[in-house]
Amino acid sequence: MTPSLRRAYRMTRYSVAGVTIRIGRRSPGMDRLLRLYNHREGAFLTAYNPFSRRMPAGWNRRMQTNLANVLSGRTILPAGGCWRGWAESHVVVFGSYRRTMVLARKYRQHGIVMVRLRQPALLVYTSLVD
Repeated sequence: MTPSLRRAYRMTRYSVAGVTIRIGRRSPGMDRLLRLYNHREGAFLTAYNPFSRRMPAGWNRRMQTNLANVLSGRTILPAGGCWRGWAESHVVVFGSYRRTMVLARKYRQHGIVMVRLRQPALLVYTSLVD
């Protein structure tokens, strides 16, 4: 993964239920959501653009729907991430980020954004990153 791609991940604004998350920063709004859904941690996950390669919009939507179906037994909220001209749909998956990491690998993502109660958001890379 190139330095510019790593920077893009760090600069992206992730949002869920009116709350904006930035990597490296704590979010009182995210803390409220975690408490509301009775979880101590969660993660932003997407099926869009595997390995950061732009895919057609229809393909991205189908994969994101597939991901939501796979997560049907877990607590999730629709979310998104954007920076400059780049935007992707995400979901916030409440619960252990380790279970979410398995799906990030399956959907060929470089990483997930992990959120924990009273802690800054972290970018956690999958083992798929070089």
